[in-house]
Amino acid sequence: MEKEMIERFQHYFPGNNEEIRLFFAPGRVNLIGEHTDYNGGFVFPAALTMGTYMAARPRNDREFHLFSESFPDEPVSFSAGELHFQNEDRWGNYPKGVVRELLKNVELSGADVYYYGNIPNGAGLSSSASIGMVTAFGLSKMAGKPFRTLQLAKLIQHVENNFIGVSTGIMDQFAVGFGRKDHALLLDCSTLEYEKVPLVLGNYRLVITNTNKRRGLADSKYNERRAECEQGLEAIRKRKKDVQSLGELSIDEFRKVQDMIEDDKVLRRVRHVVTENERVNLARKVLQKGDLVVFGELMKQSHESLRDDYEVTGPELDALFNAQKAVKGCIGTRMTGAGFGGCTISIVQNDVISKFKRQVQEAYEKETGLAPVFYTCEIGDGVKELR
Repeated sequence: MEKEMIERFQHYFPGNNEEIRLFFAPGRVNLIGEHTDYNGGFVFPAALTMGTYMAARPRNDREFHLFSESFPDEPVSFSAGELHFQNEDRWGNYPKGVVRELLKNVELSGADVYYYGNIPNGAGLSSSASIGMVTAFGLSKMAGKPFRTLQLAKLIQHVENNFIGVSTGIMDQFAVGFGRKDHALLLDCSTLEYEKVPLVLGNYRLVITNTNKRRGLADSKYNERRAECEQGLEAIRKRKKDVQSLGELSIDEFRKVQDMIEDDKVLRRVRHVVTENERVNLARKVLQKGDLVVFGELMKQSHESLRDDYEVTGPELDALFNAQKAVKGCIGTRMTGAGFGGCTISIVQNDVISKFKRQVQEAYEKETGLAPVFYTCEIGDGVKELR
């Protein structure tokens, strides 16, 4: 991959290849704990071996010229003095926002930058956090001012919230930064304390299935769900004033205050967050015991809650879920990511993966008219320099 990256970079940016540096940031999959991160709850993500590769060479001016293989007809150029969000720059707004934030703390030269990514765009595997993290990590290293991983995660979250305009939590950036091979991360989003939990799959593999229904996170109802959770928290605090986030509530505590929420829709949103948080804590315990079957049941319960209480699944994700849980040898499956399209994550027995793909594809195409794409994935490391 390194040799190919250098060759592709030279094709678009001829010149001295001695100064070219290579970086990588993974995508991520969330095993369980969806829409809990921005509510101060627990999440359980893992970094993937697929992600975003970046080759970069410094320039003698303050110009940034970007090319992405994922968007070959949309090269982006800007100067350090013109760092404003522009719709026409589309994907280029992510690295532009990163440069803008880095310049508050680091003196950057310009750069020629080439990206190659093998994360499906819009699939919910965090391609935005991946390109953001690899850009921030790489440019700060090239400037001789590397940031700590947590600083980078917070910086990219700030870019997404305040430059791109999407109210993401910090889970994606955290997983992309701190990921470790063959481990999942149990992250407390209220304190950012985390634990690396070994993910021992034995005779099972993780299979990601892409609905091939594109979803734009900024255009989805993500921000609406966040506002509904804040509305629910505000109602609860009229009785329980010391609660700072929904993630603090146990199920028993929620039952004692749920009557404060008059809007049934808001009540269901809050119920999902509280019960999902409980599922994440249970998931950690059963994985530590090596009980994949119970973990798989918790995954199914998570999807059902996201479907019924949080309403972020939709026909395509539900069609996959129904087809996948019907396959003998698939012990757990659920949507992963923000929802409204994107992907499911399943735990499938090794010797039935081919059967799983065949049966799911047949059922899904019959119901939706769309062809799913499957990825049998590995858990990998976080952001790093390759050369």
